[in-house]
Amino acid sequence: MKYYLAFFSLLSFCIIVTNASQPHEDFLQCLSHNISNTTTLAELTYTRNDSSFISVMSSNIQNLRFSFPSTPKPLVIVTPSNASHVQASVYCSKIHGLEIRTRSGGHDFEGLSYVSEVPFVIIDLRNLSSINVNVDEKTAWVEAGATIGEVYYRIAEKSRNLGFPAGFCPTVGVGGHFSGGGYGPLVRKYGLAADNIIDAYIVNVDGKILDRESMGEDLFWAIRGGGAASFGIVLAWKIRLVPVPSTVTTFIVNRDLGQNETMKLVNKWQYIADKLDDDLVILIRFSTVNSTQNNKVILQAQFLSLFLGGVDNLLSLMEKSFPEFGLKREDCNEMSWIESVSYFAGFPIGAEMENLLNRTQQWLFSFKGKLDYVKKTIPENVLKTMLEKLYEEDVGVGFFQLFPYGGKMNEISESEIPFSHRAGNLYKILYYAQWVQKPGDDDDDDGSINWPRSVYKYMTPYVSKSPRSAYVNYRDLDLGKNNDKGPTSYTQASIWGRKYFGKDNFKRLVHVKTKVDPQNFFRNEQSIPPLPLPLPSP
Repeated sequence: MKYYLAFFSLLSFCIIVTNASQPHEDFLQCLSHNISNTTTLAELTYTRNDSSFISVMSSNIQNLRFSFPSTPKPLVIVTPSNASHVQASVYCSKIHGLEIRTRSGGHDFEGLSYVSEVPFVIIDLRNLSSINVNVDEKTAWVEAGATIGEVYYRIAEKSRNLGFPAGFCPTVGVGGHFSGGGYGPLVRKYGLAADNIIDAYIVNVDGKILDRESMGEDLFWAIRGGGAASFGIVLAWKIRLVPVPSTVTTFIVNRDLGQNETMKLVNKWQYIADKLDDDLVILIRFSTVNSTQNNKVILQAQFLSLFLGGVDNLLSLMEKSFPEFGLKREDCNEMSWIESVSYFAGFPIGAEMENLLNRTQQWLFSFKGKLDYVKKTIPENVLKTMLEKLYEEDVGVGFFQLFPYGGKMNEISESEIPFSHRAGNLYKILYYAQWVQKPGDDDDDDGSINWPRSVYKYMTPYVSKSPRSAYVNYRDLDLGKNNDKGPTSYTQASIWGRKYFGKDNFKRLVHVKTKVDPQNFFRNEQSIPPLPLPLPSP
């Protein structure tokens, strides 16, 4: 995959000045004069007058909170099929005063990739999804509109002994996932997706296509974990593939939390999960389920694990490191790495791998998630109280997920990329609720959306502090919004910016933003703000 590095000036575009009454008409006329003759505007764009506008708009909305008629809609959806379409869209949006939202997979927790309160255009990257794998070099070029599932599948087509450390959900788009960090079952062995990016192509505010060399190391640093949408539109990522064994072993074991020994296992997990062998990851998901014995709702702990090796080695390791768990051979399944990807995505053992190519989730809900990082083990009585909140009436369908750190995450400096949550973190907790929301329902009046907020509030004394850390790929507007006035928003933005990136990394991101986009063209409610000179010291 190769993009022409376009170092043109804005004068190379055809400048169109019209008296049209609607800004989107100006935008469309501009776009029509700046795309190749082989592409028609009808093939490239969708407006509110088009019969297919709503279906295209809705097809990549993964959170139904943002799917109702009252949700703000773009003036135009652009579906570029090549880099020049993205360049022209940036140029025409800029000169006609329209904001841009860039959408890859549509999994944004707060819908910021496709929702805005001001006139805006969506650049939907669904047609930029090619993946070129080079087995000899152990690299791949991945266009930003591809999904994680497509990346896994295309790698496995070429080699069953290469993989990539990205997330569990195959329908997530790589554009946002990679640029915010991206964690998954290989994080303790190989770090984040962003840790394994070695080049990229990005369209900047001037409409130029830059690679790593031409964008410079500061911008390349920023887009790997800092959220690329603040700096431009990434067209493609070059990723470093990682070795995976021919055989891996998985287990999913459910335990009733009504039994004292289960809570003891959870407590022990807190002390050892980040210290286990790097080839082993064990996460825990807590939820309520209907008991098959007495038809009562019970609390359940689900232990999910991937081990990069065979079952015999796993059993030996567990007996040494976590004998209380009592793992049995019949709990385990040996399979290939790509089969484990399918398994953790929710497909049955033996399912067709082509399922990973499906860009549409089977079930969609409204949801709200919040996240905490844990640096000290949480008292057992606090964990019990937290888990009992899953019984609360307002929860809808809720769960807590505890994901361990350690391993490779301890070895990488917190300043290596903007993602700063490294050594010192034992694990992270996701508080998550999903529910069926009816048209006209107000989010703020819905008990389900407030349930994770109440749990988050309860956990305040027991999680990371100064700042209380958060993960930018689990965007949370409760942490505060940019006031969208460019340079004056630094103080407000630093509240959530330090939570996502840490104090020093956030300052460095602001420096990069000020250098590459001083007028704050690429912005959203939680984008990195620029500042006028002089800047605070990085």
